[in-house]
Amino acid sequence: MTKILLSLMLLALSLQAKEIYATFNVEAKHHADLAFTSSGTVEQVNVDVASVVKKGDMLAELNNADLKAALDISTIAMKYAKRDYERQVKVKKLVDASRFDTYAFKYENSKAQVAYQQALLDKTQLKAPFDGVIYEKSVEVGDVVSSAMIRTVMKIQSLKKRKLVLAVDQKYWKVLKPGLTFRYSVDGDATVYIGKISKVYPYANDANRKIRAEIEAKDFTPGLFGDGYIILPDAK
Repeated sequence: MTKILLSLMLLALSLQAKEIYATFNVEAKHHADLAFTSSGTVEQVNVDVASVVKKGDMLAELNNADLKAALDISTIAMKYAKRDYERQVKVKKLVDASRFDTYAFKYENSKAQVAYQQALLDKTQLKAPFDGVIYEKSVEVGDVVSSAMIRTVMKIQSLKKRKLVLAVDQKYWKVLKPGLTFRYSVDGDATVYIGKISKVYPYANDANRKIRAEIEAKDFTPGLFGDGYIILPDAK
């Protein structure tokens, strides 16, 4: 019983602290593992490690001449199906309804075929999902990839946007919340930085009894380590 009371007293005292110590790791705010979802031979690789890219940039492409030709054929078919349909629209009141529906069906079907062929082509093209920098690449021209065994061929992360992932003792779960100020420094840098907690994870880690929280930051190298103090509202 004495041990329980002592533990409760220590917990109460810790919750009255004006600052909460926390460690953190620096991570890119956005990062993604990129892979082809189609089978084929790599024909183009347009980037390397450290390449800065914009959202939508073509990073790599499989040999897809057949799919491009199929898309061209579908596009031409849709063009003429549309013309036929538009002609029928002009004389709709003069033609049989079933005849009109036939032209409408052909036009709608041609649009679906174009969308389908475009989707197949897209699977052979690896494009940047957001503005960022390539930080890992494991694909070269001539490599064969398979949709049956999807593997990561590139990794991309945001260029400047970072997040600090804090690890905070779970005993502070009642006072830890977004908006609290975090005063911190990064290992190897004597500068003291100030940030605001933007997110608190809604669970505690079973293994280390820590709650994670995030701070938005910029320019730090992902993988760095640091520590600091979360300032509670009643702190001077």
